[in-house]
Amino acid sequence: MQTDSPEIPDEDKEMFEHFHFDVDPGQEPMRIDKFILLKISHGTRTKVQHAIDSGNVLVNTKVTKSSYKVRPNDSISVIFPYPKREIELIPENIPINIVYEDDDLMIVNKNAGLVVHPGVGNFTGTLMNALIYHIGNLPQSKTSENDPFSQLRPGLVHRIDKNTSGLLVIAKNDISLNKLSKAFHNKDVKRRYVALVWGNFKEDEGTVTAHIGRDLKDRKKMAAFPEGNYGRHAVTHYKVLQRYAHVTLIECRLETGRTHQIRVHMAYIGHPIFNDEVYGGNKILKGQAVGRYVQFVENCFAILPRQALHAQTLGFIHPITGKEMMFESELPAEMKEVIEKWEKFSHPNN
Repeated sequence: MQTDSPEIPDEDKEMFEHFHFDVDPGQEPMRIDKFILLKISHGTRTKVQHAIDSGNVLVNTKVTKSSYKVRPNDSISVIFPYPKREIELIPENIPINIVYEDDDLMIVNKNAGLVVHPGVGNFTGTLMNALIYHIGNLPQSKTSENDPFSQLRPGLVHRIDKNTSGLLVIAKNDISLNKLSKAFHNKDVKRRYVALVWGNFKEDEGTVTAHIGRDLKDRKKMAAFPEGNYGRHAVTHYKVLQRYAHVTLIECRLETGRTHQIRVHMAYIGHPIFNDEVYGGNKILKGQAVGRYVQFVENCFAILPRQALHAQTLGFIHPITGKEMMFESELPAEMKEVIEKWEKFSHPNN
């Protein structure tokens, strides 16, 4: 995640209006990013532009572009999927799987279903509440306190979705936070995910390049935009690990870190992640939906009641010692079980 542009919280379910402006009848034409900067203190042009590109600025209830010029009597809204007020982080004694810890950072293997940061509908019971309890004070972005485009996210350098499992690094002091954030921004961090997706690939590996922004019709999810400037640049590299009849096990390497990136990119190229209800993977997409096959897939969905996506590998240079750090996380038992079922289904005589 880039340090100058916090991503939209994946866990949130609604959109909240943070600012509203009714443009004066005598307003001269002006770029919308410049107009908003004149109206909001503590913002930066970069953050305003990213908010616009992510679909969080509406003009007359419609998504706009950074190049749009404000006109007289326009109605402008700046919306985000979290409330205006900051959410107080309350320490909670929630068990977490700590893979590694020293004075400067912590590596956590997050279980699926655990929300990373408090937000709409999840004000308690999150990983952040657990970390505050286990660690105490965590560093915060220096701009978050007075920045309307930021949320306080103590120690967080990156995040993974609520229903995705796997590895996260947490910074325990300001130096670590700043250096790790810079490493993510400069793409010096190795992140690999394992995903079970629908369909079979023609090639053994490939790359998906398409902007990602908030969906123009359903603002609760993201969408891919292959052309134009809407959304933010996103690149996902993938490699086939194993083919199983109607699904494929792949490894994904992130070059960028956008909200729901792998899920959106895989759906965009016609291979939604298995049982991803948001992006269409929670129904039979390959194979004939009849008889025992329907029951087989439904059993798999029941075993793995969430998207089949796991953040397996995380590598970076330690921000203090300079030592190369590399961590691997085993696939969760329920994901292993579903993969084994597909293996037996596709190779019944083995």
